[in-house]
Amino acid sequence: MNKYKKITLDGLLYQNPTFMLVLGTCPTLGLISSAFSSMGMGLTVLVILTLSNIIISALRKVIPGAVRIPCYIVIIATLVTFARMALEKFLPDLYDSLGGFLALIVVNCIILGRAEAFANKHGVLESAVDGIANGLGFTVALTLMGIICEFLGKGSIFGLEIMDFKIGMLATPAGAFLVYGLCIAVFVFVMDNFERSRRVKANKLARENLLKEVA
Repeated sequence: MNKYKKITLDGLLYQNPTFMLVLGTCPTLGLISSAFSSMGMGLTVLVILTLSNIIISALRKVIPGAVRIPCYIVIIATLVTFARMALEKFLPDLYDSLGGFLALIVVNCIILGRAEAFANKHGVLESAVDGIANGLGFTVALTLMGIICEFLGKGSIFGLEIMDFKIGMLATPAGAFLVYGLCIAVFVFVMDNFERSRRVKANKLARENLLKEVA
């Protein structure tokens, strides 16, 4: 169980693909001016990442090492095609809002990176957990920044008008870049302080145990 807990925490926090590894910046900067588009992209990547991890893990002993990257791209491209067809059919508004960024999922470095770094080396269940964790980490990060940009840049959240005051620049790619940078700084600061606090507690507990053994 600790193994799956570590995989989950790595994907959500310690190796968060957006805030810690700074991967997938193209859709991040292009879509976070809208909370709806951000969440839609995040959930789409989550589904494709999880399914691609499962398929690649299941086929890892069959795929020849020399052509593994092209094979990954074929698998991911097939999943993206199905996702595009489903979104166009059932969620046309989301499909239109994602635009060309949807096709770029095929070469999204988060998905390819997890396929090469994790799914190619681990079992199906572990790879599924890794896909879900990293997909959730990406989705939460994108949605959070989308809410910030839309609220401050357009005065709304998920299209619902909240206030009249707006900072129009934050609804542009330049504003998205600024918000992205600030969110990374805050996230890294919080994680560093959390890790420092955890190390201090661990050292204190170790000293207390040592004193008990000596006594």
